[in-house]
Amino acid sequence: MTEDKRSPLHDWHVQQGAEVVWEDGYPWAMHEGGDPLVEYEAVRTATGIWDLYSTCKYEVTGPDAARLIQRRFTNSLAGVPDGAVRYGAFVNADGLMIDDGNVYKLADDHFLVMINTAGIDGWFRETADGLDARIDHRTDDYAMIAVQGPTSQQTLQGLTDRDLGELKYFRFWPEKATVAGVESWVLRTGFSGEKGYEVVMAPSDARTVWDALIAAGGTPFGLTAIDLARTEVGLIIIAVDYNPGEISPWDLSMDRFIKTDTECVGVTALAERGEDPPKRFKTLKIDGDVMPDYGAVVTKDGREVGIVTSPAASPRLGTIGLAILDADAASDAEKVEVAVEGGTAPATVEVLSLLDPNKERPRA
Repeated sequence: MTEDKRSPLHDWHVQQGAEVVWEDGYPWAMHEGGDPLVEYEAVRTATGIWDLYSTCKYEVTGPDAARLIQRRFTNSLAGVPDGAVRYGAFVNADGLMIDDGNVYKLADDHFLVMINTAGIDGWFRETADGLDARIDHRTDDYAMIAVQGPTSQQTLQGLTDRDLGELKYFRFWPEKATVAGVESWVLRTGFSGEKGYEVVMAPSDARTVWDALIAAGGTPFGLTAIDLARTEVGLIIIAVDYNPGEISPWDLSMDRFIKTDTECVGVTALAERGEDPPKRFKTLKIDGDVMPDYGAVVTKDGREVGIVTSPAASPRLGTIGLAILDADAASDAEKVEVAVEGGTAPATVEVLSLLDPNKERPRA
């Protein structure tokens, strides 16, 4: 049995009345003792802060560090400058997703990989033959706090010794800055669909940064709030929108994060499926107030054409759901039906990021 870890903020969460769940031995707060919709509103309208200690972190070093990652990564790391971030899928030789996440380049011989699954450094080593590089699982060694929302820059700037205006979307400072007096990496990334940052520091310093962010106006939030926020903008989550080893990243419409001219072990399978992807990932706008269940069947003219992976009752969009659909039923404005309690509900196929189709909010 895996021994449960403790976030350096665990006692704080418990004192607030948080509901904590454990995934692979790591904790996640579902909420922080109050109404998750209040937490969600903080992310959409102000500044929310999220304990991301349990994000799985790997450090890759050595002359062939980029190649070690590339052999499992669908996006290209060729020519990536220091301080850049690349998102993509991590796949097996059949081109099936094992995980997804971000790669952060500190230097040619030094990268951080942030994904969902703990302890799979051995899986990366399986394809590392002939490379001068090493990968180390560092989840326990770094705390991480997300600072997300329209006012996140103002909230964080008062605690930081560098000008956040210099930090562009999907960039970070390879050299550490000071946040609340603590040496930290500051990343211009997030999972909310809003402007945001992520701050990485030693676990012993996490409470100092957390308390300072609250004092500066940050509202702590948990998984329930972020699940709603990420569904509104079409962001995927492992074990919900996909299970490891079961589907291709094409099925999740990750087209722009798939490059087939790299040494990724899955490029042949990815190239073949990408010629005419049979599945597409879309948002459904569902009529009525009845939210479908996870895995609800989507039909068109009585024919099954997909499943709902992430249903949500959105304060801004109404009843919605992310869905994997057959390509011939996945065009925008297509009319389908979704299984709900008591029968079916009419639904319309919409763009994936329904709240923010042009992804303008995180780039603000």
